[in-house]
This record gives sequence, C-alpha cells and structure tokens, in this order.
Amino acid sequence: MKKHLLTLALTATLGMTLLSTAQAADYKYVLLHGFQPSQLQSRPDAAAVTANGEKYWQEFWLQHASARIDWPSHERIEGKIATDYLWPKLQQMSRDNLCQSGCVLVTHSTGDLVARYLLENQANWLRNAGLQPLNIIATFDFAGAGGGSELADVALNVADGKAGTLAKKAVQAWLGFEPTRANVGVLNDLSVNTARALVSAPQNRVPRIRFVGGGTDFYWVTDSFLPGQDDGVVASHSSCGAAKAGAFVSCSNRVDLDGKVGATADAVTSFLPNHVPLLMALGYSHSALVGNKTAGKYTTASNSVSFGAGQLSIASKDEKAKWPFSGTYRYVVDSASTPVSALVQRKAF
Repeated sequence: MKKHLLTLALTATLGMTLLSTAQAADYKYVLLHGFQPSQLQSRPDAAAVTANGEKYWQEFWLQHASARIDWPSHERIEGKIATDYLWPKLQQMSRDNLCQSGCVLVTHSTGDLVARYLLENQANWLRNAGLQPLNIIATFDFAGAGGGSELADVALNVADGKAGTLAKKAVQAWLGFEPTRANVGVLNDLSVNTARALVSAPQNRVPRIRFVGGGTDFYWVTDSFLPGQDDGVVASHSSCGAAKAGAFVSCSNRVDLDGKVGATADAVTSFLPNHVPLLMALGYSHSALVGNKTAGKYTTASNSVSFGAGQLSIASKDEKAKWPFSGTYRYVVDSASTPVSALVQRKAF
C-alpha cells in the first residue's frame, strides 16, 4: 500500500515536467522535410518523392516518427505541393485519427515554410471535406527557412543570368549546379519577400519552437550572401523566426549564439506570432541540426516552452571562460556529448 501511495505521489510530481505525462506520451511526431536541391533536376515522380523523404530523415528522426509528409522541391507550395502531396496526406492522417491525442510537426529548413501554409489551412480543408481537423499541438522547427533565404534570391538571379562569379560559386556550392528558370521550383517560394508574404499574418497559434544553428557545410562560400549570423543556408532572421528580415546575430538579446552571456546587440527582439527560439548551436550547420552527430556545446535562447499538456524544459549551466578568454558562457547540460536533435527528442517525450 505504501509503495502504491509513493508511486502516485511521484507520478503527480513529475506529471507536468518534460512532457512525461500519459497524455504527452501519446503525442506523435510527423516529419516535414526541407528543400532537396537534386529534385530540381531529377523531377521525381510520387514514388521517388516518398523514397527521398524517407532517406532525408534516416540518420535520426525516422525511427521516432509516426508519419511523414513528403513533397517535391521542383514544385510550388501553393501549387502541386499543396494539392498533390499535402492534401492527400492530411486526409489519410485524419481518417486514421493519427493526431487524436496530439501531433508535433518536426520540420527542417523549407519544411518550416510548408508547415506555416499547412497549419493555416488544414482545419478548413478537412472540415470542408467532412473530416476532422488534425490536432497539431506544436512544431519543432530545425534550421527553419520560414523567413526565406537570401541564397534563394541569389539562385534566382543566377537562373536569370544576372549574377557574378562569386554568386555563381555560392549557388553551385549549395545546389551542386547552376539553375535555370526551367528548374527553380520551390526556390521561388524561398525568396525572402515571397516567403514572408506566404501567410504573412498567420492566425494559427500553434507554438513554433525553434532550433538554430551557426555552422556551415560550404566552407563559408555562402556566408557573404546571408546577413548576420547564418547556418550556411539560412540567416538567423529566418531560423529564429524574426518578424522581419535583418542582419541579426542571435535569437536572444541576453546571450550570444556561442553562449556568451550579456547584452547582445543586433539580436532578434520581435518574432512572428508564437515563434519561440529555444536552442542555439553555433557549431551546427544547416543539415547537422537534424543529424545524429555532435558538433560542440550549445546554448539556450529560452529555457522552457509550454505546449499541449506539458513543457519542453532545457537545463543549462553558466561557466566562467578559461584564460585567455573572458566572460561567462551558458551551455546546455550534456550538450558536448548530445546532438541537438537527440537532446530535443529525449527531453520532449
């Protein structure tokens, strides 16, 4: 009897921490991948889009997900991406009652932008078809490109023959080829002004939880075309979820992207509705954030965020810098040995 009472007490104490409630345990991950440059040229059919989508997440998130929404990069968001890929999947998920207890969208890169369009429309679409809207309680946005990418604008200039040698090299490093107007697809939507105009005043109030990198996979070739701090593909104004584009260096005015504590000039202070930056990882590139490899310590822009039945809370610790460096640095506990995605998945469910 005493053992039974102790179990009940512990359950009550821990019930609202780190999403360990019975309700939270029923939440499902739904994956929404990002831009895949090779598809601009390969123009895959539906079967290949599915195969590409599975491969995209295989390093870490695939094993933790209940569903994926795969889409082709050679199409447009408000065109065939919505009609031929989002809509059929939304209907299937609704009929399967997949999100009855709650779903979390895990997005990467352009998946963040696609998710904004999906979140704003899915309830009306499904109701109009006589189906139950999906109960999406939050999104985990890794290296989010919801604010667009200046690299997309550069790529469109290259496609129009209006770019110089350095711009061509940056685009080639990113895409692997020089695009033409015949194969730019979703790059049109990724243009900064176009991206920010897509559902410019979202009414949906699902928490958009942000995880931001600061490394690169391109030997800094793309860096000069991205304002402020960037991850090699998107600038911080996009990945942090800033209300406007700008040359921002951090998602927090209290801590730098590298974890240094103190007043931070040129930080994002105004965010899109319900966009909450949580982790900032200077050593992680655009692609590394959804991988399963460590790339150095990382810090918190916020320590916790509430959604659904609980919280995603991140423990951090302040450390004095060792000579010859100075100042105080804030690092997430165990971040030196835990990849960003692994930590988020471990803390959230």
